[in-house]
Amino acid sequence: MTTITTVTDAVSAVASLRATFDSGVTKKRHWREEQLRALRSMILDNENVLEAALLSDLGKSATEAQLTELGIVVGEITSALKNLGEWLSSERVRVPLAMMPARASIVSEPLGVALIIAPWNYPLMLALAPVVGALAAGNCVLLKPSELSPATSAALAALIPVYLDPTAVHVVEGAAKETGWLLEQRFDYIFYTGNGRVGRIVAAAAAANLTPVTLELGGKSPLYIDGTVDLEAAAQRIVWAKFLNAGQTCVAPDYILATATIQAALEAHIVAAIAGFYGGTPETSPDYGRIVNASHYERLVGYLTDGRIVADGECNPETRFIPPTVLADVSRDAPIMAEEIFGPILPMVTVEGVDDAIDFIARRDKPLALYVFSEDAAVRKAFLERTSSGAIDFNTAVMQLSIPALPFGGVGASGMGAYLGKGTFDTFSHRKAVLSKPLRPETLAFIFPPYTARKKNFIRGMLRRLS
Repeated sequence: MTTITTVTDAVSAVASLRATFDSGVTKKRHWREEQLRALRSMILDNENVLEAALLSDLGKSATEAQLTELGIVVGEITSALKNLGEWLSSERVRVPLAMMPARASIVSEPLGVALIIAPWNYPLMLALAPVVGALAAGNCVLLKPSELSPATSAALAALIPVYLDPTAVHVVEGAAKETGWLLEQRFDYIFYTGNGRVGRIVAAAAAANLTPVTLELGGKSPLYIDGTVDLEAAAQRIVWAKFLNAGQTCVAPDYILATATIQAALEAHIVAAIAGFYGGTPETSPDYGRIVNASHYERLVGYLTDGRIVADGECNPETRFIPPTVLADVSRDAPIMAEEIFGPILPMVTVEGVDDAIDFIARRDKPLALYVFSEDAAVRKAFLERTSSGAIDFNTAVMQLSIPALPFGGVGASGMGAYLGKGTFDTFSHRKAVLSKPLRPETLAFIFPPYTARKKNFIRGMLRRLS
């Protein structure tokens, strides 16, 4: 772990990483593979430690930790190791006949020193998945875990220096002050996951040094459902996606849009699904998490009067427990509809139909994800063509993250840039153009001055052939 107590320490930490990068060691393929294998060993050797940290921070069960955190990172590492040779290979591109003889290609080169600022809701996966791509691409990394998940932050700070190259990967713990010091430094890439308010601060700081950024921000992800689907089966998928991690998931369905008739029919199925997953008393379920801290707990409790309660239970401030809660008859301008909920409360808003739902979504910030439960091809096409979102799922939710080849990222207010799979490698790489042309024979004389009538006619003819 790298400790910074002053801005001078931040300067020193970045300078140390830059010296390592400038030495060229991180560009070697065997170094990248060694780091990836070491990171995988770190996770597999310390499963119990990491599961305990996630349980402490979020009440997350070991199974959920494996499913949504450890397993995803190990999968990313395995994919990177399997495909790294291909990713590092130069990509040949076609050279126009007029430029021949010549060879053109694209090579991926590391950007340099990357700052990765992780959030608290999936504090292991959202910290380490970007690290996988950054290391695979040959970068040095400064990782800043979230102070709101202190047990996981401490575990990463303790384990990473043991397993990874300590001259190339630093972990800095701390809060807003330490993050501010880091943002004052010049990095070659900044990767931030969190809320839009801080995202704007990160983007502004990056702009001072013209540093490229990825912003994974979130937002209110809508879910539309109609009567063409099996409501019982749909309710199970909705309940799983919404109440996973106690609703503290950036791509969780934030609210349901449906006609009054569908809402009325859906209510009983959602109540049954909640009971089926978590029992009659979710507080005693080992598979249901807790709210991260008292501040978020109080914020969420304030929403509980924004609609008619369909499913709920007793809240417990001492354990930060809020039961899986469904609110019906929620007005479009209710406080709960003003910002991302990020908790286990699912409001249902009445719409007249497809057009009304699409209009409602289009008038708001572009969401990170959009979910449509419908078997009607015309309905699916309407949402696909008339809305904009980071991702769109049909008849499922959250599962887009399980497909490594699909980019994960937002659009507009929900973020910029995407990652997972090769996308993470590309995020932390520069695709450099390479052109090689022999000096003899000289085939470019036709573009050299003086421009005679013959040359002018030749160039005009060439342009016409290209049009």
